[in-house]
Amino acid sequence: MAERVITGVSNGTLKERTASTTVTASTTFTTADAGSYNVATDAIVQTLPLITTENIGMRFKFTNTGADGANIITLSPNAVDGISGTIANAAADSVASGVVDKDLINTKATANNQDFVELEAYALTKWRIVGGVGIWASQG
Repeated sequence: MAERVITGVSNGTLKERTASTTVTASTTFTTADAGSYNVATDAIVQTLPLITTENIGMRFKFTNTGADGANIITLSPNAVDGISGTIANAAADSVASGVVDKDLINTKATANNQDFVELEAYALTKWRIVGGVGIWASQG
C-alpha cells in the first residue's frame, strides 16, 4: 500500500520519504502491501504474508501511534514463518526467538507512542528485525 516518494534534492542530497498507512482493524497483508503502517487501535493483529522466493527482501514497518500504555500491537507471521532478531533497550533487550508461527508483540503495559519494529523477509520462513524501538516480546 505504501510507496516511496522522492521529495526533492537539497544541498546535493536526495531526500526520500516513505508514506505510512494507518490500520484500524486486524489485517492480513500480501506481498504487494509491503510498506510502513501506523497502528493506534488496541488489540488488533497484523498478519504478515507467506515468504516465498519471489518476495524475499520485502519489508514491513509497524509504528505504535496509540497512547502510552494503551495499545498492544501483535504481528503474526504466516504459520510456516518465524521472526528473529533483537531490539536493544535500556532496561532489557527484546529478543524474538525465530520460532515458527510465534507472534511478536509490543506489550501493552510498556508500550509507548512511536515504538516501532521493521521486519525484512530475508530467507524462506525467516523474518528478521532490522530496526526497532520499545519493548517487544515473542509469543510464549
